[in-house]
Amino acid sequence: MTAYPLTWLYAPGDRPHVVVKALTSGADVVVIDLEDAVPPDRKAYARAATAELLTDRPPVPVHVRVNAPGGWGEQDIAALVGTPGLSGLRLPKVTSAAEIVHVARRTARTDLYALLETALGVEQAYAVATAHPRLRGISLGEADLCADLGVRDGTGLDWSRSRVVVAARAAGLPPPAQSVHPDIHDQEGLAASCAHGRALGFLGRAAIHPRQLPVIERAYLPDEKEIEQAETVLKAAAVEQGAQALPDGRFIDAAMVTAARRTLSMARPRPR
Repeated sequence: MTAYPLTWLYAPGDRPHVVVKALTSGADVVVIDLEDAVPPDRKAYARAATAELLTDRPPVPVHVRVNAPGGWGEQDIAALVGTPGLSGLRLPKVTSAAEIVHVARRTARTDLYALLETALGVEQAYAVATAHPRLRGISLGEADLCADLGVRDGTGLDWSRSRVVVAARAAGLPPPAQSVHPDIHDQEGLAASCAHGRALGFLGRAAIHPRQLPVIERAYLPDEKEIEQAETVLKAAAVEQGAQALPDGRFIDAAMVTAARRTLSMARPRPR
């Protein structure tokens, strides 16, 4: 695996057999969903089934997206905290730092991840990102955000996307992962969207079907040309310190050296 996960595969908590398949899908992280994917009359079953599944340690990290703060969300947290197989809690519809602090007080050591899905959540991105030391990441929930903002497609979200990328960086958190691409048959659209997300500063992406995983990996792993360029930069930096010009005309400095090291770290083989 690279320094950060690239693929986060969602699986509905009320379908344990789907969760089990997801664990062997090749995803870096499996996210069991107790929120949007589960209808109200199956919330209790999904919670109990997830808690039972997490009594053992799974082969890959497992996060759980709990329900929003309130009745179901509180019950989810109470049932899951302390289970051996839980690696993180994903908190939906976060709009304030206080919500993160509240959950952190109820969880002793669990890593927390915040989903910003409203205009208010995006406005509070940096405050949320710095709310507590156990908050490990922030990201967008774009379907809900589109509805809240009244935008027709993803192009209307680019300002919000950049806001979250900047907030994560300013808070010292990993780059955010992109939100899901909802059409599992649209491989070309997924690839193009991933390329756009990578250009904006995202790293990796959530998925709703295993067939999306290879597309996401290809989009976010450096290609041969990027690897070659990074190696050239590092070789030149090893010979001469400070800013310099390469034979191909590119000018390199310390920032480019840092970027090159990151590229090569991403290029290492990823075990399956």
